[in-house]
Amino acid sequence: MLKTASPGRRLALMGLALLTLAGSVAGCGEKRTNPGPADVADTGALPKAGVVKAESPTLKAVQRRGYLNCGVHQGLVGFAYTDNRGDWRGFDVEFCRVMAASIFGDPDKVRFVPLTADNRFDALAAGRIDVLWRNTSWTMDRDVGGRFTFAGINYYDGQGFMVRRALDLNSASELNGARVCVAAGSTSALNAQDYFRSRGIEYTPVVAPTEEAARQAYGREDCDAFTADISALAAARTTMADPQQHAILADIVSKEPLGPVVRRGDEQWTALVRWTLNAVILAEEMGVTQANAKQLAKDSADPRIRRLLGVEGDFGERLGLSKDWALDAVVGVGNYGEIFERNLGAQSALDLARGLNAQWNARPGGLIYGLPIR
Repeated sequence: MLKTASPGRRLALMGLALLTLAGSVAGCGEKRTNPGPADVADTGALPKAGVVKAESPTLKAVQRRGYLNCGVHQGLVGFAYTDNRGDWRGFDVEFCRVMAASIFGDPDKVRFVPLTADNRFDALAAGRIDVLWRNTSWTMDRDVGGRFTFAGINYYDGQGFMVRRALDLNSASELNGARVCVAAGSTSALNAQDYFRSRGIEYTPVVAPTEEAARQAYGREDCDAFTADISALAAARTTMADPQQHAILADIVSKEPLGPVVRRGDEQWTALVRWTLNAVILAEEMGVTQANAKQLAKDSADPRIRRLLGVEGDFGERLGLSKDWALDAVVGVGNYGEIFERNLGAQSALDLARGLNAQWNARPGGLIYGLPIR
């Protein structure tokens, strides 16, 4: 048997019904300007974000100056070095040029500031450089210290050891009692301590002020092994009198995600660095090259390519750049794969395999993964 509601209960229900009806009538007579989650779900689309004009003090300073101040290694074959004509070359150097092309439409509007491992962060904090592209490892201590922000990863590396073949060593675990050259102020020194300590292996660190000095000390046989990132060891081996007499041991004792660093507090500038790196990664993934980029900007029907190259959308404006920012970067310097091959890969003296630095969808796949521009 159904229960009959009390008079008070009936009045409450009638009031609720009247309020609901009034809300419905009001909704028919006025436009809702702030749709809630239900409205978004009904249309199946996200609300369109407005264009936010970039107000980056760093970008303003760079544009006012007329060139980018880019911190790089003072001399590492493959990454940053000067050729016989005094021109800067290398993997990190070209990412500085990518940024200059994105900002100015000219990859040459950049001033290179050579820095050691010890003074690189001081130079960035003091404003001597606008961005640090110097094979710098992204670590928690550097990231949460309050002064700096990593804007991405352009190279996945790992630390290893180089020894003379005459020592007939097969593993770093055989370096008991060895003298090991390492650069001061680097993660390599800390990683070496961890490696040998965790295995109870005695060693003598020979700490040099710079990586170049550590290489030279190894070359003079002041130590038995030289430890650094694998890419740096490959570069160092090319400078030896007889490269074939030196071996890089198979042991990889750390993870070294290398990437650009900026000062904390300028989020627009951080975004510009991050998305400029991302643009050349995406360009390789989509088959956009230095040679075909302009033609694809005219002819491509692929909406992803059209957004990347500025044909559709307002993504450049959101960074404080022109709509052609990514097109200028690729035309001026190339995509990620082109930059890799001529500086580190088959077209270079290092002849490094892509390995972890292959695109995610390559065969075999790597860790390079472009974020979507949309």
